[in-house]
Amino acid sequence: MSIPTSVNDSTEPARSQRQRGYARLLRNIVKYRVLLLMLLPTSIVFFINCYIPMFGVFIAFKNINYVDGILGSPWAGLDNFRFLFATSDAWRVTINTVAYNVVFIVTGLLLSVAIAIAVNEVRAKLASRLYQTVMIMPNFLSMVVVSYIVYAFLHPEYGFLVKYVLPLFGHSSVNAYMHSEAWPYILWLTKMWHSVGIGSVIYLAAITGISEELYEAAVMDGASKWQQIIRITIPLLTPVMVILTILNLGGLFRSDFGLFYHVTLDSGALRSTTDVIDTYVYRGLIQLNDLGMASAANFYQSVVGFFLVIGANSLARKLNRDTALF
Repeated sequence: MSIPTSVNDSTEPARSQRQRGYARLLRNIVKYRVLLLMLLPTSIVFFINCYIPMFGVFIAFKNINYVDGILGSPWAGLDNFRFLFATSDAWRVTINTVAYNVVFIVTGLLLSVAIAIAVNEVRAKLASRLYQTVMIMPNFLSMVVVSYIVYAFLHPEYGFLVKYVLPLFGHSSVNAYMHSEAWPYILWLTKMWHSVGIGSVIYLAAITGISEELYEAAVMDGASKWQQIIRITIPLLTPVMVILTILNLGGLFRSDFGLFYHVTLDSGALRSTTDVIDTYVYRGLIQLNDLGMASAANFYQSVVGFFLVIGANSLARKLNRDTALF
């Protein structure tokens, strides 16, 4: 029995199409070989630091012990996740983490955009560069250094606020590290001071990319500076704002460990309002030496962050396809 010619006819175009695709890929590799070589070191570093560690995700499902090693340790199923959420403290730190991050994302976005617009209106180039330098400098300080700066303000005896500012309002010396009520505001101020400056640089770069012709046309139509900001600057910044917000949502269940651990000096009296998932898991790892629980917490944060990014991007794509990340 002879093979129908229709079968050969259907396979030949597919094979030739694949061959053309391989040839096109090879030509592009040769054509862009210099750019690919420039990209290679970053790709290697990214693969080593971000993809190879992903193979350790199974630690979250094992009862790790140092005798048997990681591969030889017995499987624990979902026990590590049950232990993570077995106590009321786990829900408290989860709520703290989400609440802090929501406030940081919203207020950080508003302040970054406002500062970027304000700096863009400074016409003196020297002054503008000076303002940008002053704003981004705090971002290069580690949280250990920031914790000492905060401590210099809040020291129970010699702190600037305690010794010089509070007496002006009739308050005596107070140990801020023993009172948790004020720390949500202290941490917010510290976070904004540390990160808003570098965040505004991104929006400032986006503003400089806006065509001056739009502003000139608005001026000819009699638009005030405020109307130019509302009608031109903010709408054109919206795609960048949406993309950065989507990316920030991926870390909604993560937190700045240095901010919540070093700045608060890990004071037990402050944990009701300053304890977050990262500090809670860190203390559990140090005290219990439970690698499985720490890995389970990290896996939980990553999975939730992934679905938050996907969900936020889907919502943005439905509202306006041009503002979606992908």
